[in-house]
Amino acid sequence: MALFIDKLAISSPDITALERFPVEFTADGGNAVPRIEFSGAPEGTVEFAIICHDPDAPLPNGFTHWVVYGVPPGAGSLDTDAEGVRVAPNGAGFPIYYGPEPPVGHGLHHYYFWIYALGRPVEGEPSREEFLERYGDAVIEQARFVAVWSR
Repeated sequence: MALFIDKLAISSPDITALERFPVEFTADGGNAVPRIEFSGAPEGTVEFAIICHDPDAPLPNGFTHWVVYGVPPGAGSLDTDAEGVRVAPNGAGFPIYYGPEPPVGHGLHHYYFWIYALGRPVEGEPSREEFLERYGDAVIEQARFVAVWSR
């Protein structure tokens, strides 16, 4: 698969890239759902997928905190209540956003918020790993921002 990086961008007015999460968006602070904004949909995008993943979690595949499918290509921000948008199970098996909660003393964890512009729609609500396996060839472009947290 060819690497394609152009204009697609993702950010949050609630979480500053490369800085610590505000506590209210962590499991310790109540798991408030951060606002997510994006722009630069490439031609051919039929939907976006958004995933928050912690590769530093002490598990073989890290820990997935949030999985969202069906985000319309014309949207500029994530609205999980919009028609067709689906929140799939996170690493704990629940279809919700679950904020950072790394093990105490485990050091700094990095939380990647990925956006994937897809050339075909995602069927159902696959896990992050299933999505990457089944839809990797449908990714037109991807972008991410990263924030950190430790306990």
